[in-house]
Amino acid sequence: MSQWFMLLVFLLLLLLSCVSPSSLFTFKNPVVGLVACGPHQIHVFTQFKNEFDTRVCNHSDFLNGVWCDNSTGAITKLRLRACLSGTLKSNSILFHFHQLRYLDLSHNKLTPSFIPSEFGMLNKLEVLFLSGSGFLDQVPSSFSNLTMLSVLALKDNELTGSLSFVRNLRTLTVLDVSDNHFSGILNPNSSLFELHHLTYLDLSFNNFTSSPLPYKFGNLHKLESLSVTHNSFFGEVPPTISNLTQLTALLLHSNYFTGSLPRVQNLTKLSILALDNNHFSGTIHSPLFTMPFLSSIYLHGNNLRGSIEVPNSSFSSRLESLYLGKNHFEGKILEPISKLINLKELDLSYLNTSYPVDLSLLSSLKSLLLLDLSGDWISHASLSSDSYKSNPSTLELLYINQCNISEFPNILKTLHNLEYIDVSNNRISGKIPEWLWSIPRLRSVLITDNLLTGFEGSPEVLVNSSLQFLSMDSNYLKGELPHLPLSINYFTAQGNAFSGVIPLSICNRSLLDVLDLSYNNFTGMIPSCLTKLLILSLRKNNLEGSIPDKYYANATLWTLDVGYNRLTGKLPRSLLNCSALQFLSADHNAINDTFPFFLKALPKLQVLILRSNKFYGPISPPNQGSLGFPELQILEIAGNKFTGSLSPIFFVNWKAFSLKKNENLALYMVYDVSLYGRYSLRYMETIDIQYKGLSMEQESVLTSSATIDFSGNRLEGKIPESIGLLKELIALNLSNNAFTGHIPLSLANLMKLESLDLSSNQLSGTIPNGLGTLSFLAYINISHNQLTGEIPQGTQIVGQAKSSFEGNAGLCGLPLDERCHGTNAPPSQQDKEEEEDEEEEQVLNWKGVAIGFGLGVLLGLAIAQLIASYKPEWLICLITCGNR
Repeated sequence: MSQWFMLLVFLLLLLLSCVSPSSLFTFKNPVVGLVACGPHQIHVFTQFKNEFDTRVCNHSDFLNGVWCDNSTGAITKLRLRACLSGTLKSNSILFHFHQLRYLDLSHNKLTPSFIPSEFGMLNKLEVLFLSGSGFLDQVPSSFSNLTMLSVLALKDNELTGSLSFVRNLRTLTVLDVSDNHFSGILNPNSSLFELHHLTYLDLSFNNFTSSPLPYKFGNLHKLESLSVTHNSFFGEVPPTISNLTQLTALLLHSNYFTGSLPRVQNLTKLSILALDNNHFSGTIHSPLFTMPFLSSIYLHGNNLRGSIEVPNSSFSSRLESLYLGKNHFEGKILEPISKLINLKELDLSYLNTSYPVDLSLLSSLKSLLLLDLSGDWISHASLSSDSYKSNPSTLELLYINQCNISEFPNILKTLHNLEYIDVSNNRISGKIPEWLWSIPRLRSVLITDNLLTGFEGSPEVLVNSSLQFLSMDSNYLKGELPHLPLSINYFTAQGNAFSGVIPLSICNRSLLDVLDLSYNNFTGMIPSCLTKLLILSLRKNNLEGSIPDKYYANATLWTLDVGYNRLTGKLPRSLLNCSALQFLSADHNAINDTFPFFLKALPKLQVLILRSNKFYGPISPPNQGSLGFPELQILEIAGNKFTGSLSPIFFVNWKAFSLKKNENLALYMVYDVSLYGRYSLRYMETIDIQYKGLSMEQESVLTSSATIDFSGNRLEGKIPESIGLLKELIALNLSNNAFTGHIPLSLANLMKLESLDLSSNQLSGTIPNGLGTLSFLAYINISHNQLTGEIPQGTQIVGQAKSSFEGNAGLCGLPLDERCHGTNAPPSQQDKEEEEDEEEEQVLNWKGVAIGFGLGVLLGLAIAQLIASYKPEWLICLITCGNR
């Protein structure tokens, strides 16, 4: 066996050596006679492991990730989940294991991120899991060769195209392609409808469309679970859906379906029916409430009207969850619902009805745990009723959001089992009543966006409560911060008027993970004990001193925001230990330090904002290489005293700016606060960015937000052509520096660019014509430079203000008043210089590749010499396979 083949064997066996004890689906193993592999295979694993980053792998699981056939010794089963980071090559030895029956590579970080077509060579596969591994583009057509597949899971990737790859997969019982970017029209001739053995089909969270939904869904008679949620299906649901008599779950929510609710009375095994957030109209079919196994009905967010009819009181429904919110029912609502005595969850939020409400009718629901009464359809008088006093409720979760109430409802006093209360977005004023904290089991309170000014009782009023989650943002709370409960885990009070120092009693809250005191009036120092949190935001206060340098034991810090204070000193070097850090903002302070190159070692850092401080010195690394933060998407260092020039390869290897990312920028953290995993608190960070010429705050989860702001420094030299590698960049601000040379031609490659500011530099030459082709470019400012020639007349540029081009004596053309005379072509010398720039860009691309490999041209020659010593067919394979 050749050394190349042995090397490929090593690579495969390490790749497949991480084991996860769990699986996405219950699977009866079709592979008989499996045994653990022998010492030789373990030895191969060890060598293969050195080719990948496997630091997250448990070593014992790693070595048990492969099974071999008892009689032939062939590898037939491999499970490596959330274990590998590296390259899965098209010539990987993986594709030589033709006896594989079971392969699980889920939740790895495999690059390049295209599914190799060589998977089609594994034609004995019965189970294939590739979920959550970052795969891009289309599924290879070679998948149609996997005719023995029973389970195929591709969920949570970034795959595109159609489902044509399922052609010939006639034995599939489970197909999960959810959370991708599959698109197109599902027509009746789709190969999907030939998979008559399917029992589980999940197409959710894609971009499929059809009108109407293909009637051939009714041919999949064995389906037990069908989900097409979060797509673009529209029109009526075909009546053939009633043919799926084995269904236990039918999930059609979050589409654009119209017409009447589908008739599902024949689906006698149905347990979950989710039709919410569509455009269904008409009435609710009363037989729904008599179906023998139906336990959950989700109809909220439609255009349903009419009355609700439930069988007489002698009937006992199995129904436990009923969601009717955001509809237009007439007549009595609670009276028929009160007959559903087994209800545990009831959503009546934002109903459009004027019929009087009598909450006392809900006293018959002895098992009710969750009740949503949000919206101003319910009167304050109803919420303040004494009707619950004789029948204490079993409620654990209560939503009274946007009800336009002005005080805490009296019914809360009687809800002794209450664990979660949301009274946000009301008009509740005055002080928070002391009795609220004495509800014995209360652990989560949301009272944001009200008119509250303080607390009844002493500063110790909260200490002995059982609260774990408390959010009181956007009120008028003032004075000193009260002492927090000993059990507190999550506390946010941003946008109030609290003052004084941050109390040191907070250091004794050992369970505290999230603390947001931003947009208040706190003074004094940042307590050093706050270095142990997951999220800390102290933005826009009056804090002084330096950021505590005590992050030595914190490997979990996710967000640190101390912007808009009066902080001095340096950035803490101990932040190097915060390997989970994603968001760091210290803007608008007086921090005096050099650029924090050490933060480059943080593998997850996505946002770095240091603007308006006293940072100084170069921003190019000491070796004059690429800055290259691996996951950075927002870099703001404007308004400092940075000097020097940017190296030609400064923007090489900025992965997050260069690779397509369809996921949201992770600036938020979700906390589950319920018994059921359905309701959560969401923490969302606020940032300020320079965008389209305006300073603006963004308080939403940012999508595709790749922004760079180096403005207001003392940077000089040429703007590197490598800027054109940042394909995902949407905002670039290099204004108010001393950059010279030409505007890079490569800026025309930034097809997503929306804002470009190069004003107040010393740039010369002409404006590249390519800027006129950037269809998303909404703001451009190149004023006050030394530019010459005619302004390109693209639609986006012509629509700009005249001020965006002023201060360039040699510029002419719209939107300036100066007309261009004679030839519009720049001088011949300029042509030569532009050609030189293009040649420089080509050289730069080669340099980037050389740096990526780490050893440059000499190593390439050495490798070529090594390959030449082997048979010619190996050389052909390496060249052709490597280019796939």
